[in-house]
Amino acid sequence: MVSTPTPVCNFGWKAGDFDLPGVDGRRHSLASARGPNGLLVMFICNHCPYVKAVLDRIVRDTRELKALGIGSIAIMSNDPSDYPEDSWDNMVKLARELDFPFPYVQDATQVIARAYDAVCTPDFFGFNGKLELQYRGRLDASRKEAAAADVRRDLFEAMREVALTGQGPREQIPGIGCSIKWRS
Repeated sequence: MVSTPTPVCNFGWKAGDFDLPGVDGRRHSLASARGPNGLLVMFICNHCPYVKAVLDRIVRDTRELKALGIGSIAIMSNDPSDYPEDSWDNMVKLARELDFPFPYVQDATQVIARAYDAVCTPDFFGFNGKLELQYRGRLDASRKEAAAADVRRDLFEAMREVALTGQGPREQIPGIGCSIKWRS
């Protein structure tokens, strides 16, 4: 496992389209995932300790963001051949166990992860209603362990600002996580 920080936000970069299979048996696209005020694209996986530490917070925040008109989608782009915990069946199981309020989709070819320049799990991309990038930072101060319950909710606060104004905060703290497991 290699800890990898995310790059700084490229404000205004337009979200790339996708059409990926979801664990719910449906296909999901940029159009189907977005909300009227924006979209949160998350690159996550099942095995990463950084993701495991915050999954409950991701579920909480995406539920609250939905009420603000922000849609969310989680994309799993890792090569599961060396990480069986990231298999399709385990994706289905995890989404059901935690009652994900967002589509959990698989990017088996890794084309979407490359198009978004995703580097780690978790990697968050927050877009406004025009699908322009406004946030590329951390969820909160959590690392491989969840931070204290009362820490600042960086991602939630940023996306609430995006929902209300169309703009993300200029000051953003990069996220960190396990590197994406690229195919050979």
